[in-house]
Amino acid sequence: MSDQNFADRLLDAIDRKRSHVVVGLDPDLALLPPSLRSECLLDGPENPDREAVASCYRRFLGGIIDAVANDAVAVKPQIAYFETLGAPGYALYEDVVRLAQDAGLLVIADVKRGDIGSTAEAYAKAHLDLVGADALTVNPYLGTDGVEPFVARARSAGKGVFVLVKTSNPSSAEIQDMRLTSGDTVYEHVADLANRWGKGTEGARGYRSVGAVVGGTYPSQGAALRLRMPGVPLLIPGYGAQGAKAEELGGMFDAAGTGAVVNSARAILYAYRKREGAWQDAAALETREMKAALWAAAGRA
Repeated sequence: MSDQNFADRLLDAIDRKRSHVVVGLDPDLALLPPSLRSECLLDGPENPDREAVASCYRRFLGGIIDAVANDAVAVKPQIAYFETLGAPGYALYEDVVRLAQDAGLLVIADVKRGDIGSTAEAYAKAHLDLVGADALTVNPYLGTDGVEPFVARARSAGKGVFVLVKTSNPSSAEIQDMRLTSGDTVYEHVADLANRWGKGTEGARGYRSVGAVVGGTYPSQGAALRLRMPGVPLLIPGYGAQGAKAEELGGMFDAAGTGAVVNSARAILYAYRKREGAWQDAAALETREMKAALWAAAGRA
């Protein structure tokens, strides 16, 4: 962990590794490599012991982290997959954060928290202070007082915040694309709020530590948001299994070919399903190919 400005750490990692890749950590028992399930003795009971599943997930995610550490900028553990195991899952989440940071990866906790007052403060303390994630995702629906405790850590403790702005799922339009009386969409208004919330979190390279989640499944909207939010790092989900392609994302990087990272989960974690060889090797190769494709899309090949 570090109290250095998060945006500086993110951009430095992008340059150092020549990569924009974030690996989503979404462990799913049904998708684990058969060889690993067998080694973990999880092929028998229909509802295996939660401790046993957590132990197997740790072996799997540890292997993934080792496989992608040289080519990925960050990992993004999705808290829901850990919470399904109860207390053993939460302990695993804490372990995975440490494993990833020890491997030189930034950790973006995908927790999508959003509440007010002391509850938001408790969420910030839990995930940023105690677990020690470098950044987390935040749902802005409750407004400024639901975001401020997280942003306070960006100002004082080198943490990062990624505000949900235009998400990758198809039904996001039901709310996010609605027009306000100003003429802006809801997501454009949230983008302006994210700009405002990030003031005072700028790093040496001009980027703020309050970023935005913008789905790669909406590349034209993403390109417009890139222009609307200069100096705001973008976390781009939707790559791979959801259909976003590297060549469509060029407009979501800045003029220098930086300022954004792209998440892929299932396509990397379970790459063994379409590649021969060990599951770790398949994940590593998928990551390297994604890394090269994004570097080219950003105009830096």
